[in-house]
Amino acid sequence: MKKPLLFICFFSAVSAIAQKSYWQQSVSYNIDVALNDKDKTLKGSETIVYRNNSPESLDFIWFHIWPNAYKNDSTALYQHLRRDSSKKLMPNAYGSISGLNFKVDGVAAVTEPHSNPNYIDIIKVKLPKPLKSGDSVSISTGFDVKLPPYFSRSGYEDGEFMICQWYPKPAVYDKDGWHEFPYLDMGEYYSDYASFRVNITLPSGYVVGATGVLQNAAELQQYKKIGAENVAKRNKKPQLYKPASTSSAKTLTYVADNVPDFAWFADKGFVIQYDTVKLPAGKVVDAFTFYHDKKETLWNNSIDYVKDAVKRYSGWIGEYEYPLVQAVEGPKNNSSGGMEYPTITLITSPDAKPESLDAVIAHEVGHNWFMSMLGSNERMHTWQDEGLNTYFQFRYEAEKYRTNSIFGAQIPKEVKALPADKFLDAVYGALSGIPMETAIETPADQFKSSDDYGLISYVKTALWLYLLEAEVGQEKMNKAFQTYFNEWHGKHPQPEDLQASFEKSLGASLGKYFQLLDKVGKF
Repeated sequence: MKKPLLFICFFSAVSAIAQKSYWQQSVSYNIDVALNDKDKTLKGSETIVYRNNSPESLDFIWFHIWPNAYKNDSTALYQHLRRDSSKKLMPNAYGSISGLNFKVDGVAAVTEPHSNPNYIDIIKVKLPKPLKSGDSVSISTGFDVKLPPYFSRSGYEDGEFMICQWYPKPAVYDKDGWHEFPYLDMGEYYSDYASFRVNITLPSGYVVGATGVLQNAAELQQYKKIGAENVAKRNKKPQLYKPASTSSAKTLTYVADNVPDFAWFADKGFVIQYDTVKLPAGKVVDAFTFYHDKKETLWNNSIDYVKDAVKRYSGWIGEYEYPLVQAVEGPKNNSSGGMEYPTITLITSPDAKPESLDAVIAHEVGHNWFMSMLGSNERMHTWQDEGLNTYFQFRYEAEKYRTNSIFGAQIPKEVKALPADKFLDAVYGALSGIPMETAIETPADQFKSSDDYGLISYVKTALWLYLLEAEVGQEKMNKAFQTYFNEWHGKHPQPEDLQASFEKSLGASLGKYFQLLDKVGKF
């Protein structure tokens, strides 16, 4: 049915006003870091240029110093884990950050701890004078990190290093104020978009995968050459990396623009795969996977999974913006399939079958849209990245395999024989029968357990989106998401921004539909 032109123009005008008043802070990092693989430590320094684009002057900047979340049993991270009925064992893994010496424009800065004594992974850096709207300030500090044995997305295990949540990082300041929350295992991040130039020094035998583009031409060419050969001969013994230089150490430089975070991974035994992805508009994206040389590994086809995810998500939502995409095999972790960072994701799914490994990789690659390019507040509105992403993951699984991650092998043969759209309808019909009491719009730290968090933020949200798809059709849903992407990529969209984009695209009021986000129990 055609909608009145006046109705459509109204939503366009509202959207334009919201966009005009929108602002976000700007951050750029220069980081130097060295890995001591014997002591399992990092020694680093960083200089940050922070531009205040808000209409207010700032007297201080909150910083996340997240390695301290791993420091002792009294941190917010450990306290939250104790309250989680889904967690049966408490980890015995400790890490920390020290050696901080903040300077603001070269002058030693006064710092203050958070008022909550358990939030030792947050620190207030006072500015010597107010940072006026439109002005920038340079902030520098050294830092020393003790890495924990691998736990909650970060650390080391079996010769592999997962360097995540590792550098001092300004908290987000937006229209709602500061978001200086502590690190938690359940509920992820909210980070300013930034540019990064990171110099990583480590023993020369390591293969590194990181956020951003490797600037060392010879090293990059070696990765591509070895990786392409391993793809061409994927069922044979893989070719492994050997350092070209006889030096004991090397420094690798990575550059990334307009990303909300930076993570890197290193292992001497990584197998590299490399290929390219050509998107419909002609853009060519470099694709890498890094995995372990194990007998009968499922990762022989991992490069295909990465490429297919990028192609499909680009077609459904909006074209992939970054110059490369990567997936890394991490340590076994049955409680977490993986963890995403811009342009690179850690996959920790040890018991996967080919189709489930493909689905996990697709989900984590999908977070380049719902986390990185669309930078929502994952702590307050977890559904806005996990749930939206799961909706597309379920479609991905249905189209390729007629499978679903929730039901696995329980799906009857007659259902698997259905066309993809009918298969999805059957899956969501079955999902609607699962008790899901908690409201979708629940902050991550307020879920009863990680099981409840996963069920609601991922599954209930996907079901909520499918209710709309059942009304308007998949093609219109794609266009609604494309409108959302076009209006909000590279920004921090809130739930009301998603609603406005959907209403603009669909030409209909969705107030009652979005009220379902607050509904306890079944829809």
